[in-house]
Amino acid sequence: MSIELAPKLQPHSDVVKALQTLIQFKSVTPQQAGAIDWLATKLTQLGFECEVFTFNQVTNLIAKVSFGSGPVVAFSGHIDVVPAAEGDWRVDPFSGHVVDGAVYGRGAADMKGGVAAMLCATEKLVTQSEDKQGTFYWLITSDEEGEAEYGSLLIAERLAKQGIVLDGCLVGEPTSHLHVGDTIKNGRRGALSARLSIQGKAGHVAYPDNTVNAAHLSAEVVKRLTAICWHKDEASSATTLQVTGINIANVVDNLVPARCELTFNVRYSHGYKSTDVKKEIQFALTDLADTIKIQWERPCESYYTAYQSRDCLLNKLEQAVLEVTGNFPLLSTSGGTSDGRFFANEHTQVIECGVCNNTIHQVNEHVPITDLLCIEKIYYAALRNIFS
Repeated sequence: MSIELAPKLQPHSDVVKALQTLIQFKSVTPQQAGAIDWLATKLTQLGFECEVFTFNQVTNLIAKVSFGSGPVVAFSGHIDVVPAAEGDWRVDPFSGHVVDGAVYGRGAADMKGGVAAMLCATEKLVTQSEDKQGTFYWLITSDEEGEAEYGSLLIAERLAKQGIVLDGCLVGEPTSHLHVGDTIKNGRRGALSARLSIQGKAGHVAYPDNTVNAAHLSAEVVKRLTAICWHKDEASSATTLQVTGINIANVVDNLVPARCELTFNVRYSHGYKSTDVKKEIQFALTDLADTIKIQWERPCESYYTAYQSRDCLLNKLEQAVLEVTGNFPLLSTSGGTSDGRFFANEHTQVIECGVCNNTIHQVNEHVPITDLLCIEKIYYAALRNIFS
């Protein structure tokens, strides 16, 4: 099948050029491969004060420009990408080529497209908009797709040590479903994994009365885990628990297994914190405590931003989407976790808004140019609403 590449001499908008440049940096987690250096140079040219710091191969950027007293709001994003797995890519995954009106490449949607659009919107805000007030931060990391141990977490800690309190944070993750701006996220469910060891008593299968079958116990554990009633859930943010593995290291068919390992993951509503989830699970297994041990892994806290009576970031973003698309966005807390959790607190409002997410982490990840132009307009309208 022939591929129609855009002619080399065909002019493209600045947002397309910015995205192509970002894609060409092979910034597979945790490497920034020059992408953050390039962003720092661009932001410095726009008058931002930039601080770039590296820890355990992760590179982070904190950039700041002040327009005077007013709201303190940040844009948060990442330039790291998952590996470009072998497959039937239409073009080199790190080329950023335009094919059939879309920019192709690893990270095009998740989330270099959002970063490129915000960069162009930021340039318009700084150079074209008048009567600005407030302080605008850019917070960018190369450690979001991995364990996220040395990225936005360290950025948030650095801001806290400097006494900087954000009023709001706009995260550029790809949140849209069918059309750009149709869905934004005003929170995320939390995530918690666990490794549960079940200890039984081995013996001959012909004499089960002398044994405690760990496999049978695992069935009871699964039954109880999946029957937990998460009473703090809201309709828009349901808690789900999925068993992800059951392992019984038994190679013979006449031996009752003495040990079973079970793994599961909980995606929990913003009505809970990880400590609450642990208590619910431990309560459900109370009478089995002598036979099981639980090792908790990779907690990612939930967060939620409701409407505010004043200086409402959610309202400002909704108005921006309405202005550009003619429609109000759907609010959602679905999907996986994001770096928004590191900035969310009782004071800081966190909202996520970005391009469509239907090709993220896939072969032939891409973003239509029309979508890029649309999200750039949404970002610019949002920045005007925030800093005017």
